[in-house]
Amino acid sequence: MRLIDIAKTANEYEYPMTNEEIVSKHGTETIEYANGSENLGDVLDRSQVETFECADDVCLTVYSTASKEAVGRRFYSDRDPTTPGEHGPAQVSF
Repeated sequence: MRLIDIAKTANEYEYPMTNEEIVSKHGTETIEYANGSENLGDVLDRSQVETFECADDVCLTVYSTASKEAVGRRFYSDRDPTTPGEHGPAQVSF
């Protein structure tokens, strides 16, 4: 399962739903990241959330507690502007 598939899975259920219910149904499923993988149950256990009120709560919880392997290059952004007083990289024309 990919992170994007969490929303599809979460939308299949009626809420409120407990963390334990979701873990019992999908806890052993593996979430594939760009740099690794992790069981959904491990991610939800880290969250310390007991009850989810809607599918969005499940998605946001998984997104916010996923391990650092879910992120490509940490602290990297090619869109952040250079801050005042810094000399950033020179522009490159392709």
